Amino acid sequence: MNSKKIVVLGSTGSIGTQTLEVVDSYSDRLSVVALAAGTNADLMEKQVRKYKPAIAVMWSESAAKSLKEKIKDTDTKVLQGMDGLIEAATYEEADIVLTAVVGMIGIKPTIAAIEAGKDIALANKETLVCAGHIIMPLAAKKGVKILPVDSEHSAIFQSLNGEKENKISKILLTASGGPFRGMTAEQLKTKTVEDALKHPNWSMGRKITIDSASLVNKGLEVMEAGWLFNVPVSKIQVVVHPQSILHSAVEFEDGAVIGQMGVPDMKLPIQYALFYPQRLPMNERKLDLFSVSSMTFEKPDPEVFRGLSLALRAAHEGGSMPTVFNAANEIAVAEFLDKKIRFLDIYDKIEKAMDAHKVIANPTVEQILEAQAEAMEIC
Repeated sequence: MNSKKIVVLGSTGSIGTQTLEVVDSYSDRLSVVALAAGTNADLMEKQVRKYKPAIAVMWSESAAKSLKEKIKDTDTKVLQGMDGLIEAATYEEADIVLTAVVGMIGIKPTIAAIEAGKDIALANKETLVCAGHIIMPLAAKKGVKILPVDSEHSAIFQSLNGEKENKISKILLTASGGPFRGMTAEQLKTKTVEDALKHPNWSMGRKITIDSASLVNKGLEVMEAGWLFNVPVSKIQVVVHPQSILHSAVEFEDGAVIGQMGVPDMKLPIQYALFYPQRLPMNERKLDLFSVSSMTFEKPDPEVFRGLSLALRAAHEGGSMPTVFNAANEIAVAEFLDKKIRFLDIYDKIEKAMDAHKVIANPTVEQILEAQAEAMEIC
């Protein structure tokens, strides 16, 4: 059996490393042809030596230089920056590109990969949040699959299998509620970086963990779901589900609700995307409903967790506004992680950037990047 050749963009991050663990489990069916990361040249060296990709890309120039020296005894070609990401994403032999880079740098390589006819396993929210109006029509034109890797979007995707002819009444997008679930705005005033990084259920990177605490992440997922499943945002309902067992669900016109359940483990949606439509065994902990015993569901409070209400405003205004929302959040979260601002200041910075922005209705990639730069400057 021919192995599926994969490119992993963001290979040293949480999703990237778990993807490579899936590769380890199915080394006879998956092979890595290109890897890309930000600045972690030490881990990239280990990955290159283990998986022997044709290409290894580092975002930073200094990391690329360091990696080149470290692996000069190998046949792997070292590239740098956006040009390197695009070359990796369009590598001729690749069948599927898993894009798990953080931030808007994922947009151009994803577009390039689609143009080159590669299927996309998507774990980069910003790609659809900011450029869904470009990505989805292009994928349809090129006959390319966009396979969601986020646990929630994978759950929706799985729930829609075999339901192509049936109309969606509502998407139920679940949220754990993060470490601050149920708290008041007064309580959030004093929350520290350390508090925000204590996610109750998932092990994720620092930035996405903060986004989960603020519910910005859920707002981004609402926008992403709208593009992925061609559903208006008004039909997407966020449901706080603290146990993270039901990963999301779809309600159809007849009132039937179909969802996907499982333990909180990103390897399941990663493996599903890489092997779709086939399901293969996983040697991981399985869901035991007896040990779960009960599942609860709550309404989110968008007045306290303003990341969600600001995201819904950005989605409603559309065009370039989701880019501004996302870019302002990136800056604000970085400043919060550096302990320069307080947790609630994240919302204020996002709102300030959105209030200052004049929406471009159907932005090009260049206009998206200009809107990003403008928002970052305001912040």
